[in-house]
Amino acid sequence: MSPPPSSPGLFASLRKLLSTTLEIAQVRLALLATEFEREKLRIFDAVLWLGLSMLFLGVGVLLASGFLVMLFWDSHRLATLGVLAGLYLGGGICLLWIARRRLQSPGGMLESSLSELERDRAHLDVVK
Repeated sequence: MSPPPSSPGLFASLRKLLSTTLEIAQVRLALLATEFEREKLRIFDAVLWLGLSMLFLGVGVLLASGFLVMLFWDSHRLATLGVLAGLYLGGGICLLWIARRRLQSPGGMLESSLSELERDRAHLDVVK
């Protein structure tokens, strides 16, 4: 008759629990780092495209404004400048308002990490 299999012991169980906990923390930190890197690249890409578009739009607006002023040089030069200034100021204020609203809205940064932590927590609640 063979002896019954022995249990691994309290210290072995604690070591395994600690190892599993550290592994979970390592995976979550790696996911967090990946999300930060992805967000950084997305923001850099958006800023780059924004800068280029602002450059082209600025040149286009400047040329269009010059064209309109030259077109009405003899008859309504001051009225043309006033209307253009009003349009630019109104558009700028509107765009600032939109930008402010977008910055105040909650973002989706770290969404995957938060959902993974929520799943871990739900799993631990089930295990209890």
